[in-house]
Parts: sequence; C-alpha cells; structure tokens
Amino acid sequence: MESYRERVWPAVWVPVVIALAIPASMLVLAPVNLTAGVITGIVITAALVGVAIGTAPVIDVSHGMLRAGAARIPVTLLGTPISARAEEARHERGPGLDARAHLVLRGDVDGVVRVPINDPSDPVPYWLISTRRPERLVAAITAATTVAKK
Repeated sequence: MESYRERVWPAVWVPVVIALAIPASMLVLAPVNLTAGVITGIVITAALVGVAIGTAPVIDVSHGMLRAGAARIPVTLLGTPISARAEEARHERGPGLDARAHLVLRGDVDGVVRVPINDPSDPVPYWLISTRRPERLVAAITAATTVAKK
C-alpha cells in the first residue's frame, strides 16, 4: 500500500531562466550567423529543460521502504523524521549539514525532511530530502515506521 509519493519537479521559474540561453547564444553567434544562434539557443534550452525535468527525483514511502531518488532503505531502520522550512531548512542544507549525510536536494524547493538512520553498520547518519510537502512526508514515514515495527 502506497502512503506517499511525490516527484519533485523543478520550479516554474527554472525553464524561464533556462530560456535565457536563446538570447545568449544569439549574442555569441550573431556575428557568424543569426539563424545559427537562434537554433543553437533553442536546442540548448530544450536540452536543459529536458535534463531538469528528467532528473526530478521521486520520493516514495510504500511497502515498508523509503525511496528518495535512486536510494532506498527499509523504514524499520529509520528514526523520527524532522521537517523544516525557510530558515530552518537553509540551516539544514548549509551550516547544520553533516558531510556524511545522503542528500536528495533541489535548490529551488524550500522544504526539507531530515530522516535519521538507525543502522549501526551504515556510516550515513541521516538522509536530507527536499520536498514541497515536508509535513506530509514526515507523517507518511512515521506511519510506515509504526506499522513496520509492530
């Protein structure tokens, strides 16, 4: 039974910023060929938007597992998750970050969830996951952990 699933898509402004490759390539290639500049800009923009969309991580809590991007871990090995937004999330992603942590972060997503790992053989102390709905992810992990430990 699936209790939580989210694909962390890029923010709406990301493709708009990427589209600035069109005028930039026009400026660079205009002395050679303006048409080549426009075509190059469109190709670069399409490729970058494709990469931004294609690399959007999936966060999933189901069947006793937490999946974040390509990584997965049984919920029985998880501690109590903590959600953070705004300044707290900035601290988690920056000064408060442990270099050993497993990161599934998107710079354009405000919320994060810190999930402690309770496995003595795992050198990773916690996962830090970007999510647009941190409170719902915490609730799903907590519920899945409670069910799995019974």
